Amino acid sequence: MRYLISIKYDGSKFYGFQRLNDNPTIQKKLEEALTTINKLPVEIKGAGRTDRGVHALDAKASFNLDINIDEEHLKMALNSLIKPYVYITNVKKVKEDFHARFNVSKKEYIYKINMGEYNPLKVEYELQLNRKLDIKKMQEVSKLFIGIHNFQNFVSGERDNYDCIIYSIDFAIKEELLEIKFIGKSFYRYMVRNLVGAMLDVEKGKNTLEDIKEALERYEVEKRFSTALPNGLYLNKIEYEEIN
Repeated sequence: MRYLISIKYDGSKFYGFQRLNDNPTIQKKLEEALTTINKLPVEIKGAGRTDRGVHALDAKASFNLDINIDEEHLKMALNSLIKPYVYITNVKKVKEDFHARFNVSKKEYIYKINMGEYNPLKVEYELQLNRKLDIKKMQEVSKLFIGIHNFQNFVSGERDNYDCIIYSIDFAIKEELLEIKFIGKSFYRYMVRNLVGAMLDVEKGKNTLEDIKEALERYEVEKRFSTALPNGLYLNKIEYEEIN
C-alpha cells in the first residue's frame, strides 16, 4: 500500500531532509518511525530536499507499507513517534505508481526577513537584517527571474540541467517582516537562497541589475552572488495535478 504524507518541521533541529550518516535528518526520523510501525524497513521518497536549517510547512513524501492501515491511524501512530519538532498534517493513500517528487506540478517557498528590531527568539526562523530595505529595487531584480531561465549562476553544485521555470515572486510586508514568496515548477540546491542573496546584493549596491541579467544570459560565465542564510527559508506548499 502506497501513502503520501504532508510534513511540517522545524529545520533548525535537523541536518536537512536527506538521510546523512548518523546525523538527525527528517528522512532518517520518518523512516525509523515507519519501520517501527511496518515491522519491516521502509524507505521514503521526498518531494524535495531541504538543507540544514530550512523549515517546512507542507513538505511531502511517499512510501510503501506492507501493512494496510487507514490514514488517520497511520497519522496518529507516526506523530506519536516523531514529535515534537516534526509533525504529519495529512496522510493519503495513493496509486502504486505515484511518486512524491516526479509527480510535483508546483512548489512554493517563502523567505522571511526581519527588517525591525533584532529578535533573539526568531534567530532560527527569520533572517535578522534589522534595517529598512529598498523593496522596489529587490522587486526589479525579482522580475528578471520570472519565466524559464538557465539558473546555473544561482545554483550550488553541479548538475546536468540548470533550466527552471519560476511562475511568480511576490513580496508582502507584515508589520516589519518581509516575506518573499517563490512559486515554480522546481527549485535546485540553494537556488531560492541564492536568488534572495542576489536581490540583497543589488539592494545594497554590491551588484547591479545588469550583473543579474548577464548572469542569466551568459550563464556559462561564472558569477558570484551572496547566499542568504537557511533560517529564513520555508518550504510552504507542494501541489500535484493529480494524486489519486
